[in-house]
Amino acid sequence: MNRTTLSLIAAGGALAVVTGVATLTAPDGSAADGAAKAAEQRPVDRSSLLCPAPSSSDLADTSYTSFTPKSSGAGGKGAAELVGAPRASEDDGKSGKDDKKAKERSGEGKPVLAAKSVGKPVAEEASGADAPALVGSADGALAPGWAVQQTTTISAGSGRGAHGLACGAPDTDFWFPGASTAKERSDYVHLTNPDDTAAVVDIELFGPRGALDSEVGEDIKVPPHSTVPVLLSTLTDEPQTNVTAHVTARAGRVGAAVQSADDKLGGDWLPASADPAGSVVLPGIPKDATSVRLVAFAPGEADADLKLSLAGPNGSITPAGNETLHVKSGMTAAVDLGDVTKGEAGSLLLTPTEDSVPVVAALRVTRGKGARQETAFIPATAPVGDRATAADNRAKGSTLSLVAPGKTAKVRITASAGSEGGAAATKTYTVKGGTTLAVEPPVPSGLKGSYALTVESVSGTVHAARLLELPEDGVPMFTIQTLPDDRGMITVPQAEQDLSVLQK
Repeated sequence: MNRTTLSLIAAGGALAVVTGVATLTAPDGSAADGAAKAAEQRPVDRSSLLCPAPSSSDLADTSYTSFTPKSSGAGGKGAAELVGAPRASEDDGKSGKDDKKAKERSGEGKPVLAAKSVGKPVAEEASGADAPALVGSADGALAPGWAVQQTTTISAGSGRGAHGLACGAPDTDFWFPGASTAKERSDYVHLTNPDDTAAVVDIELFGPRGALDSEVGEDIKVPPHSTVPVLLSTLTDEPQTNVTAHVTARAGRVGAAVQSADDKLGGDWLPASADPAGSVVLPGIPKDATSVRLVAFAPGEADADLKLSLAGPNGSITPAGNETLHVKSGMTAAVDLGDVTKGEAGSLLLTPTEDSVPVVAALRVTRGKGARQETAFIPATAPVGDRATAADNRAKGSTLSLVAPGKTAKVRITASAGSEGGAAATKTYTVKGGTTLAVEPPVPSGLKGSYALTVESVSGTVHAARLLELPEDGVPMFTIQTLPDDRGMITVPQAEQDLSVLQK
C-alpha cells in the first residue's frame, strides 16, 4: 500500500470521526446506502457571550442575570461562567499597545457569575464605575439558548436612566444606525476581545452626506481578553446628530455595542442591527412613546425606497406624512415620527416600494416630558425563530411585544422559576397577521428575585421585544431588548463512515 492510499484512509477516517456532518459518497456520486439521510436538529454544545463594561459612573448599579432554558437532547451537566475582562484605554487601542493587565491575565480568574443548572436564572449585583466587561462561555446542557442580560440604572448625570443589554456573541461585522457624534451625546462603542490573540478593528462613520473623514478609526487594537471603549466623536471633526457606525474586525473577532448618553435625554445601549435586509422589522414601540426617530442606512451600491407601516393592535397603518423613506446608498437617513403610536403599542415595518435593497435600521424611542425624559433604542431584529429569551424580568414592569408581519402566528411564553424562588408559568398567545400584541407576560407564582421569559414559536413568524420599566424619582427609566432566535439548535446532516470512496 503506497503513501497516497494511507493518506487518503487517514483523511477519510478524520472526516468521519471529527466532522460527522456529511455522508461520504462513492465515486459515482451516490450515497453509500443509496439515499441521503435527512438532517436533524441538535443542540449546540458550546456558546460564547460578551458583556461590555456597564458604566463609567460612580452612581451606577448593575444587575447581571444568566439563564439557560431547557433543551431536549442537550447532553452533559455543563456550566456557564462569566469572567472579568480588563479595560484597555482608548489610546492603547489606537496605538496598538497592549494593556499591562491584559497581558498578565491568565484567563482563569474567579467567575463574576456562574451557573450550573438549566431552567433557573442566576443573578449578581455590582455597583460603581469599576464593574468590568465580562467574557463568558457555556458548555454541555448550559450552552443551548444561553442568555445573559446586564441592566444598569444611573441616578444622575449624563446618560441618567436605565441601560439594558442582552450580552452578545463575538463576531466580525456590526452595523449601528442611530449612533451620534453630536456635542450633547457621548456615544462609546465598546469592543471586547474573548480570544488569546489581539483583534484589529476598523470603525467607519456615515452621516447624511456619506462617509465622515476619519483616520483614527482604523487599526484599533483590542488586546486579548480585554475591552476597549472608543468615543465616536473623537473619530471625526464633523459633529452629526445621526450617524451609522460600521465596526469590522480585520483580525480576530470582538463583541461590539454602543452605549449612548445624552446630556438631557438619558441614554441606553444601542445593539447592532440585524444583517442588512430588504424588509425590516422594529418591534416593541411603547404605547406612551412621546417621540420616535427612525434611522436607516443602505450599505450597498443602490438607493433604497422603503414603505413605512405601523403594526398596531388592530392592524397596520401608514404614519401620516411619513408614508415612504428614501435612503441614498452610503448615506444615513433619519426621520422623526413624533408620538407615532398614539397611545397604543406598535411595531414599525419597513418594506421595499419596488426593488428590494438591503438596509439596516434602528429606532430611538423617548418617553416622558421636559427634564424627565428618557430614551432607549430598538434595532432591526431577526424573527424569534424556534426560541428566544429575555433573561432579566422583575415582578412588575415587563411588557412583551409580539408582531406578526405576515400571517397570523402563535407563540408559547414561559416564565422561568425565580432566581431566589418561585414556580415557572406558561401561556400561549395568538398574534393576528399585521398586528402587534403587547402583553404583560406571565409571572412565576411565589416569585422571589428576577426571572427569565422564553418565547417559542408554535406557528407562523413572529418578531418580539421586551420593555423593562424601572421608574425612579419621577423619571420613566426604561430599556428595550429585542428577542431574535437564540441559535441554540444547529442542523446536522446524518453521516456515516464510507471507505468505499477511497477504493479505486
